[in-house]
Amino acid sequence: MDYKQKFIAFLAECGVLKFGTFKLKSGRIAPYFLNAGEYKTGAQIKRLGEFYADCIHENGIQVETLFGPAYKGVPLALSAAVALYEKYGQDVNFCFDRKEVKDHGEGGMFVGKQPQDNEKLVIVEDVMTSGKALKEVLPKLRGAANVNITGMVITVDRMEKALDSDKSAVQQAWAEEGVKVYSIVNIQDIVAALEAGVIEGKEHVPAIREYLAQYGAKY
Repeated sequence: MDYKQKFIAFLAECGVLKFGTFKLKSGRIAPYFLNAGEYKTGAQIKRLGEFYADCIHENGIQVETLFGPAYKGVPLALSAAVALYEKYGQDVNFCFDRKEVKDHGEGGMFVGKQPQDNEKLVIVEDVMTSGKALKEVLPKLRGAANVNITGMVITVDRMEKALDSDKSAVQQAWAEEGVKVYSIVNIQDIVAALEAGVIEGKEHVPAIREYLAQYGAKY
């Protein structure tokens, strides 16, 4: 299996990827669901970081600092930074933001590497549904320095339209913010894995295809 198939098997093994009938925050009824809250152990977060590192390496994304938006992005940035060093000998900085500016001690908005002008920075997030997290952190980063955001890495691209657009959140990030989003896998990769028997649940493929026919964005 390639790293994409291994990642899909990992999602299923951890219980993060589920199939059935789920009402999403958007109100849509989906035949699959991704619940990052199922990651619970050190072994899982270590492996997750390795998949982020694989995606960064595979796509040749230029990076000096990995940024993890608080709070979910914090362990992702840390584990991915460790994995880049251990797997590929690439020693990068890490950084994450605070929800509120600290007014004592060292103070400031950021923990870890402080953003600098022209620094090649990659944002690491879990999933991207509406792009809200990206819109929240961009003003913070760009307000701190003229950083060069070379990409954003997420686990799964659902490849579905936003509620107010025919574009997906990934497509909107590029069109509106100039940020290219890379995903470890997308829903089409998951469908292919189901059909190939990489994971169980082939019977759910028709429902997923029907869902994408209704809500899928054109890529």
